[in-house]
Order: sequence, then C-alpha cells, then structure tokens
Amino acid sequence: MLANIKRYLCGRGPVCLSDIALHLGTTPDAARGMLETWMHKGRVRRRTVEAGCGSGCSKCRSDSIELYEWVDGGGG
Repeated sequence: MLANIKRYLCGRGPVCLSDIALHLGTTPDAARGMLETWMHKGRVRRRTVEAGCGSGCSKCRSDSIELYEWVDGGGG
C-alpha cells in the first residue's frame, strides 16, 4: 500500500485526503495512517487549506481539507 501511495502522489502535486482514500479503497483515517509513515520518512508533506477550495460553493469545511504531496522528487 505504501508503494501505491508513492506512485499515486508522485508528479501529481497536492492531492486531497479523500481522493487518496478513494484511490486506495480505504477510509480517510486508514489512508492518513499510511501517509504518516511517509511523513516520518520525510517523503510526504501535509498541508491544511485555510480557505475553501475556491469554487465558491461553501460546501466544504475549510478546517477539514487536508492536502498531501510527495516532496522528494519521486526518487527513493
């Protein structure tokens, strides 16, 4: 699963937690746990969006939007 996360994040830029969980076929909490493994290794960075996505629909809570990105350039 960790290799699957790496392949999914590499080259995509920031990806929201719900998309990662959907890709993995798991819950957001389970995906977050796997992402924390990569964060401990310094390969993934979490960003919390302070404002909504910008669409203007106001349906998402700004404090619940988590974005994750691969930070080591795709190697290792």
